[in-house]
Amino acid sequence: MEKGFTITYEYGENLYVNPTNRCNLSCAFCVRRNGATALSQHDLWLTREPTREEILASIESRDLSRYRQLVFCGFGEPSYRMEDICWVVDALKAKGKKIFTRMDTNGTGSLINGRDIAPDFAGRFDMVSVSLNTDTAEKYEALCHPQQPGAFQAMKDFTREVRRYVPRVMMTVVDTISPEEIEACRRICEEEIGAEYRVRAYIAD
Repeated sequence: MEKGFTITYEYGENLYVNPTNRCNLSCAFCVRRNGATALSQHDLWLTREPTREEILASIESRDLSRYRQLVFCGFGEPSYRMEDICWVVDALKAKGKKIFTRMDTNGTGSLINGRDIAPDFAGRFDMVSVSLNTDTAEKYEALCHPQQPGAFQAMKDFTREVRRYVPRVMMTVVDTISPEEIEACRRICEEEIGAEYRVRAYIAD
């Protein structure tokens, strides 16, 4: 495998796709801070972004029947590559490839792309997992350091909207925040947004 060019990698029972290293957040708990092999024993820092054709070819080089899910989640925010990812998913479906498809996202893709991307998920994704991270905009700014203003509200708005297009929508937090924040985030997720809620364990070196 070309050094610095891991497009797909295995983690658990799933096949993950690493389409970009670009991210508009700099979260204090991010695995990017723990080294390039924190998740997969592969170097996920890309020397360049793969083309859509290279992403498709890397996925198709795998036996998809071995995996529970195809997950678009690498060392960057995948929605930077939204149009290319949609092209890849459409190409897989056109070839009759059947696999549960998920995107793990920070939920700010509409800000990144300058348009509402929620409809793009319709018929393409079985699940979307959104990083909620904390319970207020002020804490979100301090924890995630977003590049764009209004990112916390944009993330919540996207999650509420994408529920119209995707069968399963989850919001997550990392267990490094306080129990009080975890409970406040649960209320946002379940009562305000209407999504599933998951508390994720922190991944350290």
